[in-house]
Amino acid sequence: MNNVDYIVKKSGSSFFWSMRLLPKAKREAMYTIYAFCRHIDDIVDGNLSLKEKQELLSAWREEIDNIYDKKVPATEIGRRIYKNCMRFKLPKEEFIKLIDAISMDVPHPMQAPKMKDFLSYCRGVAGVPGNLSLRIFGCHNEKIIEELSTSLGTALQITNILRDVKEDAQANRVYIPKEYLKKASITSHKPSDVIVDKNLVTARQELAKMAEEDFDKAYQLIPLLDKESARPIRAIAAIYKKYFDIMKNRGWEIISPKPNISKFNKFSLALRAYFGK
Repeated sequence: MNNVDYIVKKSGSSFFWSMRLLPKAKREAMYTIYAFCRHIDDIVDGNLSLKEKQELLSAWREEIDNIYDKKVPATEIGRRIYKNCMRFKLPKEEFIKLIDAISMDVPHPMQAPKMKDFLSYCRGVAGVPGNLSLRIFGCHNEKIIEELSTSLGTALQITNILRDVKEDAQANRVYIPKEYLKKASITSHKPSDVIVDKNLVTARQELAKMAEEDFDKAYQLIPLLDKESARPIRAIAAIYKKYFDIMKNRGWEIISPKPNISKFNKFSLALRAYFGK
């Protein structure tokens, strides 16, 4: 099994199950995009020194330049991007935007970002994959691509943040915007303090409201896509909305354990959404 396939399958992510139903060319392109995103994320989250992380991120910016300058890529993932993705006319700036967004956790883990920075982060780490995915799926309407990738990407990333709040705090991170912590009367931005603050539930409720608004926007936009482009988008949205609903139904005061959806249920959700059931 090659490295890209291994990265995607090993992750066990919701993404994997929602992409399995795609035609081969689109599936390989999507797996390549996911492997790229995961690899950049692993660089930032890994145990390398700050200098090594910065050098690798810089090298990846050069690798993207090479791909778009039609030079031979230096990495396997880079070669797969060139082979599997360039036929879909993906914008170079989206790849750079993702690297920049993930790099917001370097040199220091993100802690209570301002709302402006939070939205930029969500657009980069989740909106970029959505933007690229819509192009691979066959959407050519730039307005729909931008609006749908931004709204659904933000909803998905907030779902991740709400789901992983305890795990992020243990990694010395707080992704909840500063404005929402202030609204909840949480004065300390230190992760170990935030995670035990009795008012954390209020901050999570505010963040959940934002996610619901973005899910609603996305669900209004998805019907504007053609049938084939809409299917995989509905599948990934269905799985993440299920995670969101599990957390909402049990109460935002509960941060552990993380909600769980079995592989079988993920695939079932993806299948029903894919075929519009």
